[in-house]
Amino acid sequence: MAVNIPFLFAAPLRISVAPVVLLALLAACGTAPPVSGINDPHERTNRFVHGLNKGLDRALVRPGSEVYGALVPEPVRQGVSNVADTLDLPGAIANDILQGNVPEAGSNFARMAVNVVFGFGGLLDVATDAGIPRAKTDFGETLHVWGFAEGPYVERPFFGPSTRRDAVGSLVDLALNPVGQVAKGKDATAILVISILSKLGDRKRYSSTVDSILYDSADSYAQARLLYLQNRRFELGQTNGDNAGDGDVFIDPYEDPYAQ
Repeated sequence: MAVNIPFLFAAPLRISVAPVVLLALLAACGTAPPVSGINDPHERTNRFVHGLNKGLDRALVRPGSEVYGALVPEPVRQGVSNVADTLDLPGAIANDILQGNVPEAGSNFARMAVNVVFGFGGLLDVATDAGIPRAKTDFGETLHVWGFAEGPYVERPFFGPSTRRDAVGSLVDLALNPVGQVAKGKDATAILVISILSKLGDRKRYSSTVDSILYDSADSYAQARLLYLQNRRFELGQTNGDNAGDGDVFIDPYEDPYAQ
């Protein structure tokens, strides 16, 4: 489970993707080897950032999600989430291509086309009803496929749990998504608003789960770290070894409220 709490959004980066392709050519062949245990050499700094994130969630994100949930009907919130999902698909397709995953690239393209054409620009999730699921991916997974190591655990300000590899990947994803490259002015602002509202909807939908991690755990930092590493490694198919250090096979004890 990727517990990214809370969040802020940066404007899409206007950079060329040519260095990304060069990295793909230079990267080692094959995926990164399975990892186990917890690599957290910067725990003191990470815990400080976690405290800031937790305070921001308590002061702004959780109250904002409650207001959003109270003022906006659930069907409208779902429509906003559907549009946000559709806007993310071009970036997912780009990552599928960089990973050489043609079937998932085709599935995501078909999902995008169906929802845009028959779902009123993505407002309705027609593709799921038609049996076309979303194949989730990101540039952190692309780096994994290229053979880059996970690196140490990090807690990012505003964005929450990650690893060094995934933190780099999230920055590249901002530049890699074609939507972010072409959106200008009011369109870019609209996309930003949709993304924020979608995340507020997620926070509202999974409030009991997120609250249990942040406010009911004896050590919310350790709990969030463990769950992130377990589920991220599970998503990447790394099921060997003792994974995050608790000796269990990878599990997904909760829904994923903030999928990357």
